[in-house]
Order: sequence, then C-alpha cells, then structure tokens
Amino acid sequence: VVTLYGVFTNHYSANGPSRCLLLELLDISVSELLLHSSNQGCSMWMIQHCARDVLEALAFLHHKGYVHADLKPRNILWSAEEECFKLIDFGLSFKEGNQDVKYIQTDGYRAPEAELQNCLAQAGLQSETECTSAVDLWSLGIVLLEMFSGMKLKHTVQSQEWKTNSSAIIDRIFASEGVVNSAIPTYHLRDLIKSMLHCDQGKRACAEKALCSPFFSIPFAPHIEDLVMLPTPVLRLLNVLSDASLQCEEEYEDILEDIREECQKYGPVVSLLIPKENPGKGQVFVEYANAGDSKAAQKMLTGKIFDGKFVVATFYPLSAYKRGYLYQNLL
Repeated sequence: VVTLYGVFTNHYSANGPSRCLLLELLDISVSELLLHSSNQGCSMWMIQHCARDVLEALAFLHHKGYVHADLKPRNILWSAEEECFKLIDFGLSFKEGNQDVKYIQTDGYRAPEAELQNCLAQAGLQSETECTSAVDLWSLGIVLLEMFSGMKLKHTVQSQEWKTNSSAIIDRIFASEGVVNSAIPTYHLRDLIKSMLHCDQGKRACAEKALCSPFFSIPFAPHIEDLVMLPTPVLRLLNVLSDASLQCEEEYEDILEDIREECQKYGPVVSLLIPKENPGKGQVFVEYANAGDSKAAQKMLTGKIFDGKFVVATFYPLSAYKRGYLYQNLL
C-alpha cells in the first residue's frame, strides 16, 4: 500500500484552501506496462509478482475492514525502492458495512453487484445486496486477465456472452495461440483468475485464500523486458566483458576499476560484482544506494561504448542480488 508521509493545506488554490496528501513517489503503473507490452501480454514473472503484491495489500486492507473499491491498472504502481507493486488512490474506499459512496469502481473493472448497485442508485432505488471486499477480487481478476492477454477487456466483460459464460471466454483467452505465454503451462493462473471472477460474490475467493494458489509456487524468471521496465537499486550491464578479459587477472582488475569509476558518476556505488563463472558470467552488477541513482545510470549507460562494445543496461532484482541468485540467461 502506498505510503502517506503527511497532510497539508494549500492556501493558494484557485478554489480556496484545499487539503493535500503527500505520498511516496512511485514509478511505472501496470497501465503503462500494458501499453509497452504491445498487445503481447506481460511475462508470467511480472503477472505473478503483481498478483502476489496486490493480494497481500488486499489481505491487509480487508482484514482491517476496508474495501479499495477502485482497483485497476492505473492504480497499481511499481515501487523501485521496495521492489514491489503498490496500491494507490483510495478516493472511493469505504469501511465494509458502512458504504457512503454509491458509485464505486471503474467501468470495465466493476463487479456485477457494484454494477447493479450503480444502476439502482441512478433510478433512486436501494440495492438489497451490499458490496463487500469481494468487489476488489473481481477487479484484480480482470487486471490479471488483461496482463496475461495484453488486451483491454472492457467491451468483453460488458458483453452478453461474458454474462452467460465468462468461464468459456477465459478458457478461450488462455488457449489462444496469439498469446505469448501460451507455451508455458498456465492452468494455475487460469484457475486463480476464475476463482476471482465468480458472478456470485459469495463464491469468490478472498485475498488470503487466493494467496494459497499453486500459481505462486512456480519459480518464474523475469524477461529482459521486465528488467528494463521495472527500476531497482541494482543495475546489470551486458556486453561489457569478453572471456579473455575475465581470464587475465590484471586486465580484469583494470576493467573493474574503470567500471566503478564510470558508475560512480551517477551516485555512490554500494557494491560491484562481475562473476567469472556461470551463472552470470561476464555480467556486471552495480548496486546503488537508491533507485534514483540506478535509474540515472541506466539512462546514461545504455548504448554507451565500452572497450569497443555497445553496453546494454537493465535493472536487476535487489532481493535476488542480495541472495547471490544470478540469472544466467533471460529471454
């Protein structure tokens, strides 16, 4: 959940004094990640990462009795410093059992019971069915389905076919040959999404139960596109060292010093690692004190010529780096 640092009053607003929230600065949103995926869908590693992080956030909120009520790709942002996806925008949130906002959730991510409530409210009528935390699980199910397929599903979920048999549509999306992830066994993700998209909110999986899905036990590795898109404090440099450089100790030390000197131009370097053996052989891992320095370095070092070669700079999961877990090859 996004961190609130403080609240202050802006006395110079055109409409008079207004209360402002000071929130932590986050990075790219899932909405932007979907745009960059070019309708090909996100990697299974990214989907798993996002699903787990958001479910943990929802489990916390729901345990406290709160409903987010506006979960969508634009409201899920990446935290470079904490290396996780976070929920933002609690403008429609309410305490379960004490809903004071009738029009909740965004079109395309709105649960059936919220849709009914909105329609009745427009007619001046009261809904007999109360919206619960289950509406958040519905929204997340749609978000994950969009991340897998790479498609916006607003018109799909509003169609009569979806209302008649949404399960068949989900099966069709997962069986589609046009989906990049189709080569990977994905039935655990499919079943997880289905458990969130029951029309009957009473049958919908809660956040805590969804976190127990077998989908989260699969050790997916990030694609290189993921490591370019999601900033972390660790930078990984490719196409820098040759095998000959690794074998010659004197040349290796000189290159190590040159790289450290270059990388320190963008901020203090906490650690620097160049494995001589697989996994990670010849890759350069640079840990910065914060993600801001790492992002500046990634921007400036990408495409730079080092020892006659064009440098490729991506980010790298800090948690994996700290554990000494180095991916040898990333698709």
